Amino acid sequence: MAVSEDFARLTDPFRPELLAHCYRMLGSVHDAEDQVQETMIRAWRSYGEFEGRASLRTWLYRIATNACLRALENSGRRPLPSGLGAPGEYPEAPLAAARPEVPWLQPIPDALVSAGSADPAEIVASRQSMRLALIAALQYLPARQRAVLILHDVLRWRAAEVADLLGTTTIAVNGMLRRARARLQQVAPDEDQIHEPADPAGRALLGRYATAFQNADVTAVMQLLREDAVFEMPPEVTWFVGRELVGRFLRARVLTEPGRFQMFPVAANGQPALAAYVRGHDGGYSAHSICVLTLATSRVARVTAFNDPGLFAAFGLPRTVPAAAVPVPGR
Repeated sequence: MAVSEDFARLTDPFRPELLAHCYRMLGSVHDAEDQVQETMIRAWRSYGEFEGRASLRTWLYRIATNACLRALENSGRRPLPSGLGAPGEYPEAPLAAARPEVPWLQPIPDALVSAGSADPAEIVASRQSMRLALIAALQYLPARQRAVLILHDVLRWRAAEVADLLGTTTIAVNGMLRRARARLQQVAPDEDQIHEPADPAGRALLGRYATAFQNADVTAVMQLLREDAVFEMPPEVTWFVGRELVGRFLRARVLTEPGRFQMFPVAANGQPALAAYVRGHDGGYSAHSICVLTLATSRVARVTAFNDPGLFAAFGLPRTVPAAAVPVPGR
């Protein structure tokens, strides 16, 4: 029991950052949680052999990275709809056929991966490394390139340390790093001027968006969108670009009556987000989607509405809410 208590005391503080690492590798909060659990099981079994030649943190990252690489051997990338095909042109038309075989990218609650640091610069860097656009872009990299880029550019490991972890050479690591950076530059969109979740202007914009959405005020929603705004809804394949097309889609299919949706603020991927509940026939509300917003130039640049009620548990949210009740997000 003493060994178990000692192991838990030493390793538990690393769980949030290991979860963040596995999420960057895998693009799924559920898969990341599974691999952190696998990491801790493997570490516990080998703990008696841990000789301290590397730090405990380095040792755990080695186990976690290799667990993720094994998990990626038989899985494809996790895309967003915008990474699969051209945007829709006819908002009033039927949506594209579902693709149940696609393992979609998932968001992750900030509360699960918070760095616990008091350093504002470190907090901002941690949030930036979790941005939805970056996680989506990482999915385009082969697994080992993904690991190299995350370990070197995000976690600031030296190339020699990365090579040691992966059982390869520094020259090979630097080569993978060059290719990974070049590929990332091709697929990662420009995200200048993004608001932090705690930014007052960002909070105000999020509040106005939530209110307009709840009121089914399409005109007000459109006024908050950037002209080139993107709206996507995994697992729906159809997505739209441009304020006018997004507004037409919302008016035709989503915001059909006031009070159909109730929106509650959460935080995901270092970005402001909303948990959306949809009204049912009994007047109560059911979990509908986690909407991650990219706020830029004082407007909403992108909405990624993850239409997956199964995500609500990770955010500490109930699946259903009585008509008169208000959930308390993330508690």
